[in-house]
Amino acid sequence: MKRYHSLGLVVVIVIFAAITFPTLLNRIQDGEIRESNRTSAVEPLSYIILNKEARKVPDFLMRNQDSLYISNEDFLDKVYVVEFFFTRCPSICPVMNKNMKRLDAAFGSRDDFGIASFSIDPDHDTPTVLKNYASLYEVQSPNWHFLTGEKLKIFDLANTGFNIFASINPEVEGGFEHQGYFALIDKEGFLRSRIDDFGNPIVYYLGIEEENPMGLSGTEMLLEDVEKLLKE
Repeated sequence: MKRYHSLGLVVVIVIFAAITFPTLLNRIQDGEIRESNRTSAVEPLSYIILNKEARKVPDFLMRNQDSLYISNEDFLDKVYVVEFFFTRCPSICPVMNKNMKRLDAAFGSRDDFGIASFSIDPDHDTPTVLKNYASLYEVQSPNWHFLTGEKLKIFDLANTGFNIFASINPEVEGGFEHQGYFALIDKEGFLRSRIDDFGNPIVYYLGIEEENPMGLSGTEMLLEDVEKLLKE
């Protein structure tokens, strides 16, 4: 009796497999079943809170590579990314702007996306120099602004406005030291970021090619998070 029972169970399993396997195979071929990815686990982007208030980009007014004055108001209604760099940088800046090119390639054709690259060497980085630099990187987007202005205002914007360290240091190669961070700003001018595994905002995105504990480079995270803000 037990032998017949086992045989019946085998028959049921074979019939079930015959019915479900073709359907499962078709779903895999059609792309309905996919390996889970890290994007689906990303939490809604956080606001950066300072003194119990969501932090906004401070006011600025500087000239771009076309000698046009650009302010923070020119970026309203745009999702944009901020960096601090200088054209003669011998170390991290070329890596940062190579990664920024990935963002420009993905979103640069959109009217609601932009990039603000502030030079921390304004004595050298005139609009003409910045224009040549933009041409070197084959920048096409009209919303990628390489910005220069008064030195004190730029350093104040970096260190106080964004809390991204930048300083003159004759002892280091290039004469300046700075952090290779990108900042992400939403369409209303608020600083935004994703949160880490402990529920804290990461605040900034590393602009050089390194993975963070979340398993993604800063550029890869930005590619995901810019798209998320563009949909808000």
